[in-house]
Amino acid sequence: MRIVRSIAPLAALALQGCAGIQSALEPTGTEAERINALSWLLILFSTVVLVGVCAIAAVALFAGDALRARISGERMVVGGGILFPILSLSVLLTYGFYLMGPGSSTAHMGGAHTGGGLRIEVVGERWWWRVTYVDETGRRIESANEIRLPVGRPVELELTSADVIHSFWVPRLAGKLDMIPGHTNRLTLQATQAGVSRGQCAEYCGGPHAFMSFYVIAMPEDHFAPWLAGEAGDAAAAKQDQAAGQALFLSSGCAACHRVRGTDARGTIGPDLTHVGSRHSLAAATLENDVAAFVRWIKDGQHVKPENLMPPYEIFTDDELRQLAAYLDQLR
Repeated sequence: MRIVRSIAPLAALALQGCAGIQSALEPTGTEAERINALSWLLILFSTVVLVGVCAIAAVALFAGDALRARISGERMVVGGGILFPILSLSVLLTYGFYLMGPGSSTAHMGGAHTGGGLRIEVVGERWWWRVTYVDETGRRIESANEIRLPVGRPVELELTSADVIHSFWVPRLAGKLDMIPGHTNRLTLQATQAGVSRGQCAEYCGGPHAFMSFYVIAMPEDHFAPWLAGEAGDAAAAKQDQAAGQALFLSSGCAACHRVRGTDARGTIGPDLTHVGSRHSLAAATLENDVAAFVRWIKDGQHVKPENLMPPYEIFTDDELRQLAAYLDQLR
């Protein structure tokens, strides 16, 4: 009983990895559902083979001479050791090609843009994600560290990198695909239900690689269209009590790296902050999105996300930090 009581919490903790917003075992996208089906088939097949091998080993060790003679005969060797692996693995390979092949798969290495509907350009940078929506009219809408999709509609993502090799992976929606400097790979995401999924850079890219994450938010079609229209607009005008924060933002060097559409902030080095207050998280899914998180990130970003490329800002007083954070928080 003591052993059971000690193992049970560990087992429960391990099972937490089988669920949640970053679990491949809870697919909410068409490609992830195919991957999930193929994975369970392979797990089932491997389990059957393991049980069979264990049974044969038990017969060889403990059974009588007659049974041991039968499993050591030529028929068993040829049938179980040659024909069965060839036939079973051929069937699995054929089914895998059928399920994940060019007719079904949504990942494309290079190639031309397929055209037609909404597409999203995602550029991996150290250590965040530049996201640009390109709608049917060619209008470009830049955001960062978050992707929103309409449920049920396939959306093509164009993936590349601005510096080193990154890898784009949202386990609940699709398989992972590398992002290579100077090369564009394409991945089509189709969410099957509304909800939030967490993605991660799956290729070590130095520094705070483990903190290079993002969220994908699948929205009903009737919610997505007005959201995208709002995202295309300029930042909300600063309210009277946030004018001091906006002045600090524009005069303290922030505008040299960040853009806020509708203001004099036109920087392109860092993430676009036009609607940063409405995003699900801050600092590439490192912090919750609220005023306190803005204060912490601006003041102590190198401790929150060591080696990130934003310098620490220790020039602000506590009051100035609160003013600046309040201004950023209302950018929705």
